[in-house]
Amino acid sequence: QVQLVESGGGLVQAGDSLRLACAASGYTFGNSAMAWFRQAPGKEREFVSRCSWSGRSAVYDDSVKGRFTISRDNDKNTGYLQMNDLKPEDTAVYYCAVADAPFSDSRRESYHYWGRGTQVTVSS
Repeated sequence: QVQLVESGGGLVQAGDSLRLACAASGYTFGNSAMAWFRQAPGKEREFVSRCSWSGRSAVYDDSVKGRFTISRDNDKNTGYLQMNDLKPEDTAVYYCAVADAPFSDSRRESYHYWGRGTQVTVSS
């Protein structure tokens, strides 16, 4: 059974940093592209960042470029999202997702497994 569990969310002030983690189990994490999405109240789930199976080919939404960094440790079956200089508009539930392929794109429908999310709240 494939399972993704996010952690590391919390309540922080604008300008602070957080590091989200996504622990995977039940399948070969190292063979799959991964991504982070987020969903703010009343809004659709949106793409944040993605990378290939190796952690390379990182892509970011313009809203987080230069502040967020995606990475992964395949030996630990864990993905990460380092978030720096957080802003109130970053407030959302953050979800990690993995695809059934080593490379993928930024569409939600391209990712087959999802975690339940972790809340990130940034106060001004």
